[in-house]
Amino acid sequence: MPQIDTIIFDLGGVLIDWNPRYLYRKIFKTEAEVTWFLDNICTSAWNIEQDGGRSFADATELLVAKHPEWEEPIRAYYGRFTESFNGAIQETVEILDHIKNKTDYRLYALTNWSAESWPHAMETFPFLHWFEGIVVSGVEKTRKPFHDIYQIVFDRYSVNPERAIFIDDNHDNVEASKQLGVTGIHFKSSAQLREDLQKLGVLS
Repeated sequence: MPQIDTIIFDLGGVLIDWNPRYLYRKIFKTEAEVTWFLDNICTSAWNIEQDGGRSFADATELLVAKHPEWEEPIRAYYGRFTESFNGAIQETVEILDHIKNKTDYRLYALTNWSAESWPHAMETFPFLHWFEGIVVSGVEKTRKPFHDIYQIVFDRYSVNPERAIFIDDNHDNVEASKQLGVTGIHFKSSAQLREDLQKLGVLS
């Protein structure tokens, strides 16, 4: 196995605590109502199309037309988008900080994120500026787990996939990276990530 020289991080769910539940707990009275709404109206399948390039406006109008009785909470999804954030996942930021300042690994990020809300993220989370480069799905008009977005990282930043580690909280995204020769880590917690990176020799 070639020596690892590059670490690629996902952002949401790994370094940034984003979850629409934080918003909808303010709108609905019970957790069951929040779950039903996110499972049936503003679904993850609907949201991920915005990560692939569809505009917030088009996505919102499409859903309002389909579910007019839910217009107000549908419009809140992007109208109050910043309320879905609960800060950084500090323990993972500490791991990132250690890799950046105490090792020689190259650091990149690959994120499924809308181009419209990306400027807010860059302003809100200073550690995003620690990466040598970030590939944002909404900007590229493609998304994980499609292979072409991983290839953008490889080509743009001269990354050898066999010398890279990719960290993501989505199992399908990790499996896609493995198919391209990358060493994938399925993120479940910061403690587990630290342990996995120690086993791979990235952290002492």
